[in-house]
Amino acid sequence: MTVQVRAVPTDAYSFPGRIARVAPPRTHWAPAYRRRVVLADVGAITVSTFLAYLLRFGNAHEHPVQALLLLGVVPAAWFAALFVFRAYETRFMGLGNEEYDRVLQASVFTLALVGTASWAFQLEIARGYVLFALPLGMVALLLLRYAMRKWLHAQRDRGLHMQSLLVVGHRQGTLAMVRQISRASYHGMRVVGVCLPPTRTGRPGPEERALAALGVPVLGTLDDVIEVSTTADVDAVAVLPTPETDGVFLRRLGWALEETHADLYVAPAVTEVVGPRVAIRPVCGLPLLHLERPELTGFRRFAKGTFDRVASACGILFLAPVILAIALAVKLDSRGPVFFRQERVGLEGRTFGMLKFRSMVVDAEARLRDLAASSEGNAVLFKMRQDPRVTRVGRVLRRLSLDELPQLFNVLLGQMSLVGPRPPLAREVAVYGDDARRKLLVKPGLTGLWQINGRSDLDWDESVRLDLRYVENWSFGFDFMILWKTFGAVVRSRGAY
Repeated sequence: MTVQVRAVPTDAYSFPGRIARVAPPRTHWAPAYRRRVVLADVGAITVSTFLAYLLRFGNAHEHPVQALLLLGVVPAAWFAALFVFRAYETRFMGLGNEEYDRVLQASVFTLALVGTASWAFQLEIARGYVLFALPLGMVALLLLRYAMRKWLHAQRDRGLHMQSLLVVGHRQGTLAMVRQISRASYHGMRVVGVCLPPTRTGRPGPEERALAALGVPVLGTLDDVIEVSTTADVDAVAVLPTPETDGVFLRRLGWALEETHADLYVAPAVTEVVGPRVAIRPVCGLPLLHLERPELTGFRRFAKGTFDRVASACGILFLAPVILAIALAVKLDSRGPVFFRQERVGLEGRTFGMLKFRSMVVDAEARLRDLAASSEGNAVLFKMRQDPRVTRVGRVLRRLSLDELPQLFNVLLGQMSLVGPRPPLAREVAVYGDDARRKLLVKPGLTGLWQINGRSDLDWDESVRLDLRYVENWSFGFDFMILWKTFGAVVRSRGAY
């Protein structure tokens, strides 16, 4: 993407305390996308309330007052609640759970409002209507939002509806951020340039060469950030934590960006801690970032274990025909046992026998040394896309992740969880650093962030980063999100070999 430079008046940031006249907004994907979402919400609310009225009352002419209330006032209040709960703000649309949470909050508020108004004014609104219209509409709203989000992600995979981003920071951190953003195009960010500190020699370093290979130019140094940010046609500026980008610098940068319609993102020093663990609280008159302790013990851990065991028992019963069919196919395909048992390291370093359907020949472990030089995995894990040890049935099982189904028994026994870090081998744990060992504070999972983000295609540092993100930010909502995305990852078979 070509960076276009436009002239900026020399006094644009000569007076930092002045609120400058804002430049006209550029063409952007958000307004058109928001209009589509609004129209979809209006349709979902209208259809759900109309169907509920027909099922409960039939002809609207026989109850004109109720028809006006239930077909006019209730939908209008519901739609207004979506605006009040900020379900149409661009920053919540297209990514994360916040958009869905706000739709749910608005719908629950509407349900409470209808119930309270019915009691207060003795309107005697039919409970059948309420119990049908609002849940139906809420499901329709969520499904439509999900469908539109997938459409937006597909457009972004084609390079459309992207925001241009300038990244500011030291070399290694900036390069890591650029690589991470380039791997996640569905987030809608495209890095068009970076600002880096100068090298001691004055010549480009390895990070500059790596950035050039990614098509990202260096537009200036850390001293040039404000000038580059206000003259380059970018939609956002991301600042990594460095000594040079202190509070005074960020304040002046924020003032300068008021003229450009560009957003300012500041990465905290602890980047993997997100969600409810992070809060800004005033301490001695200063707004400080407060990090709550991760909840690794107590009632929530007990509740997670209980849910895991109940869900795995139900899964085993429901999938019993599939498990038996796979077992028969494995037995008929090649000589050897149906199940493959391998020692893995679990919670607090305790070992257990992890079960899988056997997908390789019997002497696979003995042949591993001969294939070590052909590994296509990361620095620690051995992987080959065309591993000669894999059987015909095993290749299908691996592609669809069906070889992992026996791990439901490990979950039932309390050795694993449905969601968690990848269960490591003892030889992998032996080379763990202090950061990676933190993964052992929770049970390993049947699926996890590593499963939905590429599996064997990930390098070692990325695998550790994803596992640590889960350990630091575990919650039931996070688990359900990962379980939901696992189905899509299995269908795409990315990194499954």
